[in-house]
Amino acid sequence: MRQIFLDTETTGIEPRQGHRIIEVAGVEMENRRFTGRQLHHYVNPEREIDAGAQAVHGISNAFLEDKPRFADIARELQEFIRDAELVIHNAAFDIGFLDAEFARLDLPQTRQICNGVQDTLKMARELHPGKRNNLDALCERYQINNAHRTLHGALLDAELLAEVYLAMTRGQESLIMDQPAAGNSPALQDLVKQAPRQRGPLLVRRAEGEDLEAHRRVLEGIQKDSKGACLWLQAPEVAISEA
Repeated sequence: MRQIFLDTETTGIEPRQGHRIIEVAGVEMENRRFTGRQLHHYVNPEREIDAGAQAVHGISNAFLEDKPRFADIARELQEFIRDAELVIHNAAFDIGFLDAEFARLDLPQTRQICNGVQDTLKMARELHPGKRNNLDALCERYQINNAHRTLHGALLDAELLAEVYLAMTRGQESLIMDQPAAGNSPALQDLVKQAPRQRGPLLVRRAEGEDLEAHRRVLEGIQKDSKGACLWLQAPEVAISEA
C-alpha cells in the first residue's frame, strides 16, 4: 500500500475567509517502509499571515515573497498524492485548505485523486480517549524524539506523523505481503523442495505401579459420585489395566 503522510501550514485557520496555504509537505511510504520520496514547498500566499498563525509556525511574509504561488506547484502536488492513501493529523483542516486551493484553479478535489484519507487525530482519540492527542503528545506517548520541533513545520511534522502512525498501528506488519508472488518466491520454492521430516518410532510409555493405583482411586470416586454410572469401569478389565 502506498501512503503519503501530509501536512500544511497556513495564513490562518479558515479557508472560507480567504486564508491560504503557505507550506505543504508529503512523505511517501510503501508497505510501512519509507521510500525516500518526499514533496516540500513553501508557497507565496498572496496575502498577509495572521499574527496568531505566524506565532505557531514562525513563517513570515518576507520569507515567502520569492516563493512560488500555489498555482505553480498544484499539479506536481496532485501527481504526488494521486492514487495514494493520505494520512493526515486533523485531516479536515488540511483537506479543507487543499480543496479551496484546488477549487481556485478548477482542479479536481483531493478525494477525487487520492485513494482515501486516514485521520490520525481520530485514530488517536479512539485509542486514547480523554487524553491529549496533538502531535507533541503522541510523540511523547510513543517515545518518538521531537526535541527539534520548536515550531510547526510541514515537512518535519509529516515525518513525525509517519513515525507516530507506525507506532499507533504496530502489529499490522503481519498483514503486509510485500514479498514476490508465491509462485516466484525463492524462499517458498526452497521450502517446497525440502524433503519431509524423518520421524523416529513413536515412544509409548504405559502407566504402571503407583500411576495405575492413583487412576483406580479416581475412577472409584467417579463411580461413587455417579452412583455406578462410570463408563470407564464398565469397560473390559484389560482397558483399565492399559490406561
